[in-house]
Amino acid sequence: MNFWEKVKKDIEKEFKAGIAFLREGAAAVKKKTKEATGEGKKQYNIFELKTKVQEQMAALGGRVYDLSTKVENPFKDKRVTAMVSRMRKLEAQIAKLEDGGKKPLKKKTVKRIKTSGGKIVSK
Repeated sequence: MNFWEKVKKDIEKEFKAGIAFLREGAAAVKKKTKEATGEGKKQYNIFELKTKVQEQMAALGGRVYDLSTKVENPFKDKRVTAMVSRMRKLEAQIAKLEDGGKKPLKKKTVKRIKTSGGKIVSK
């Protein structure tokens, strides 16, 4: 093998190694981009939910203030309790997103039912 063939072979070898390196780099960039995009979407969803909570707080405050002059306990109003319930659900969604889903979900309790002579009896 003469000098020129050896140089040509080495260049081809390095070229193939360079292409492999670029492919690995491109795959890593693609993976990081997906991660960053997912994180951005998550942050946007959290922001959106917090904005909804803020709107609910303002509406709740206005409703409670309005009812405070008319009734003794404004928290007995169905609309007030519904607003509070919506805010709690939004807060739970925010906490779930902020924790990244790492928090174990609580198990729901199931009410067991016994049948006795064709009748359904709650336990």
